[in-house]
Amino acid sequence: MPEKEYLSSGERRERTVEAVIKLCSRADPATITTENIAGHMRVTQGALFRHFPNKEAIWEAVVAWVAGRISDRVLVAGEEIEDPLKALEAIFVAHVDFIARHPGVPRVLIGQLQHSRSTQAKRMVRSMLEAYRQRIAALLQQAQKARALRPGLSIDAAAIQFIGTLQGLVLQSLIAGDVPRIVAQAPAAFDIYLNGIRVDPGGKR
Repeated sequence: MPEKEYLSSGERRERTVEAVIKLCSRADPATITTENIAGHMRVTQGALFRHFPNKEAIWEAVVAWVAGRISDRVLVAGEEIEDPLKALEAIFVAHVDFIARHPGVPRVLIGQLQHSRSTQAKRMVRSMLEAYRQRIAALLQQAQKARALRPGLSIDAAAIQFIGTLQGLVLQSLIAGDVPRIVAQAPAAFDIYLNGIRVDPGGKR
């Protein structure tokens, strides 16, 4: 983006976040420098630091962007669906679609969690994951009350496994170097998860 183009501070910050996520889709976040970010945006580092006090603030903005979209676009996906298991599926599909559209996101989150010290961005990632787990657990509790789940099923374990199924898909796609492939793989993965928690594989009570 040419530096001469006028953008508000908020717009410049958003462009910076988008640039970082795009860079993370093809590089280890730990290796990305402010020089890389500025170069990708075609601005000077000085221009970059007019909107962020330091590099850590950039990562905080990136994590906040991810958390906001997970909250506003993924976790709300099943809100209008009465069947809690169908709502879980809607969230699963929405999350997969979000990752496919922004393949740098998994590396952003993994990169922050790998920090040895407790940074603000790392704490934000943990908070986001906890909110995610709570939303999934709430839907599972609804399904349990409707007697749609196997008797004795651990809600906590099932919520963690939901997230683990998504993480497994993402990890395999990162290994293969093809994150968008998760869109095709998601239905079968969710079906396996669902068959493990509901009353029986046929969905009958």
